[in-house]
Amino acid sequence: MKMFDVYPLQQVTPVKGKGSILWDEQGQKYLDLYGAHAVISIGHSDPRYIKAISGQVADLGFYSNSVLNPLQPELAQRLGQVSGYNEYNLFLCNSGAEAVEQAIKLASFHTNRKKVVSIKKGFHGRTSLAVSVTDSPSLSAPVNQVHDVVFAEMNDLSTIERFLSGHDVAVVIIEGIQGIAGIYEPEAEFLLGLESLCAAHNSLLLIDEIQSGYGRTGKFFAHQHVGVTPNLITVAKGMGNGFPIGGVLIHPEIKASFGLLGTTFGGTHMACAAALAVLQVIEEDHLMANATLVGNYLKAELQELPGVEVRGRGLMIGLEFSFGVRELRKKLLSEFHIFTGVSNNPNVLRILPPLCLTVEEAHYFVNSLKKVLTNETVFVSK
Repeated sequence: MKMFDVYPLQQVTPVKGKGSILWDEQGQKYLDLYGAHAVISIGHSDPRYIKAISGQVADLGFYSNSVLNPLQPELAQRLGQVSGYNEYNLFLCNSGAEAVEQAIKLASFHTNRKKVVSIKKGFHGRTSLAVSVTDSPSLSAPVNQVHDVVFAEMNDLSTIERFLSGHDVAVVIIEGIQGIAGIYEPEAEFLLGLESLCAAHNSLLLIDEIQSGYGRTGKFFAHQHVGVTPNLITVAKGMGNGFPIGGVLIHPEIKASFGLLGTTFGGTHMACAAALAVLQVIEEDHLMANATLVGNYLKAELQELPGVEVRGRGLMIGLEFSFGVRELRKKLLSEFHIFTGVSNNPNVLRILPPLCLTVEEAHYFVNSLKKVLTNETVFVSK
């Protein structure tokens, strides 16, 4: 038996990490500017994180949600305090796709409606309902194409208002910042308009903060830069810093009776221990402020490069070139040992490092990128 192919693999085998640095089996050092799909929020191998997980597994690795788990209400309380959503309820699951599934189901239960409005180019996961609200037909199998979903362009309020006027929309879903699409941020007026329209038509607003949340943009959630208050917020990725955990923050007016939502592994003792350690490090090390500081430095430096459009906030940055970035990414990895990411836009390089990235490490990346661009006037993505 061999492994089923999932992603095109980079020919590197990381075996050790610390902060924003990785080492391979030969001891070669790498700068991690991709954070394993934006999952590594507090950095690799933080001692507080290690202590929390190792201590918990020594006591109790797992028991199901059929018993009391005091780490769950502790996590809900701490997440409410750090995020500013104290009054919300928390549902815990294992991944971002599950969080989206459960949030949309809950919206449908609450409104007794089945229609969903999603934003074009968005990505919300690969499970059945999540992939149905993802604007990527190649990922949607025939069995997934049974949900009542319509798509609108980003920042197009008039189309969304037309969809909502039928009074059959349960929920509008949008990313805080579109990640896989290539780092596209909704206009403030658009988010505020969505909030107003959803309220007027008794539809719910769901903001997917799976990639853009957990301090990555300099605030805990990207939508907090605008000041909207969604009914539902989905989280995952940086929530566990590599330990699988996801969740839905639920407005207190949205009620769910026993049995509507459920999970075997969601919010396990180990997952909660990891998530609590993440919040501890974010606060103690002021990682949201660091994301702003280092992100502003990176954007200022990168905007000086000719012919490059720089988008994003904090440490969620997209660099759009006039050519495909596949070869550029390869050169950054092979010649300067820097991990970066790509997107559904072939011309966009994604920067999603751990939030502990230093200015010195950011400076190394900027200089390395300049050297690659200077030495290669034209890149051809094959």
